[in-house]
Amino acid sequence: MRSNSLTVRALLSFVIMVFFLGCAGINKMPKAILISIAGSSEMFHRNQILDLSSGKAVSFSEFMDHISSFDVVFVGETHTNVEHHLIQVQILQALLARVPSLSIGMEFFEQDQQDLLDQYTMGDATEEQFLESVDWKTTWGYPFHFYRPLLLAAKQDRIPVLALNAPRNIVKKVAREGLDGLEERERELIPCELDLGNEAHRAYVLETYERHDSGNLKKFQFFYEAQCVWDETMARNIAEFIKKHSKKIIVFSGNGHISWKFGIPDRTKRRLPVSVVTIMPYQLHETVILEKDMADYVWLTAQ
Repeated sequence: MRSNSLTVRALLSFVIMVFFLGCAGINKMPKAILISIAGSSEMFHRNQILDLSSGKAVSFSEFMDHISSFDVVFVGETHTNVEHHLIQVQILQALLARVPSLSIGMEFFEQDQQDLLDQYTMGDATEEQFLESVDWKTTWGYPFHFYRPLLLAAKQDRIPVLALNAPRNIVKKVAREGLDGLEERERELIPCELDLGNEAHRAYVLETYERHDSGNLKKFQFFYEAQCVWDETMARNIAEFIKKHSKKIIVFSGNGHISWKFGIPDRTKRRLPVSVVTIMPYQLHETVILEKDMADYVWLTAQ
């Protein structure tokens, strides 16, 4: 039987930290923003979990009972949103109670850091040693206390944690020079099969790109190739892990990698016939109509 005492203490500490730091959306009165789902006249608000296919809000227990049946559970985040990290902890705790052999996959670690990750979650390395060994501030950079409860849960119960991401230097080089700029030894570190032909995905990435760049199409091609290197590498690592271990896995990543499923989820399914479900924590910052295909579930949070 799994012991969740340390995880509960970590969660409690996390909640207290959020309260005293006054992080965005926790101790501020949220704006009165209501959200609807395409094809539905019902309006929804913060803290509701929406089943986009049915157009209805569901309870946490209904939500967990449903997602626990899937082979791969994708949970997104906006990296700087504290509520999103708290949601991830809740989902992990509840899923561990329902799926005894669950494993964890994380975007936040690069595949060549797997041994270091194992030394922390399965061995005797301290948190300080671990953060120094993976050079956390450089390779990821977001506050570690956002992710500590997830890793403490894994360390407490010796849950396998998979480092999913492509090496950062490879992704950066592709963004600068394109795939053709990689040397042979660098190309061997990423999947041979890269799907660059999904026009819906390309349009989605282009929309993001144009918000932050002048729109140089050559630069965008390199940017898009880098995005696909990210998604394809994480999908390959998930598929190979499941083939080897035959375990269900919960995957934590940024929302952009799971939106509409054409990032990591569909690329995982292309490699392996697994069932996937996507959960997107969603910041309420304006009145919008949510499209049903953007995720399986949306969990509404403050700005």
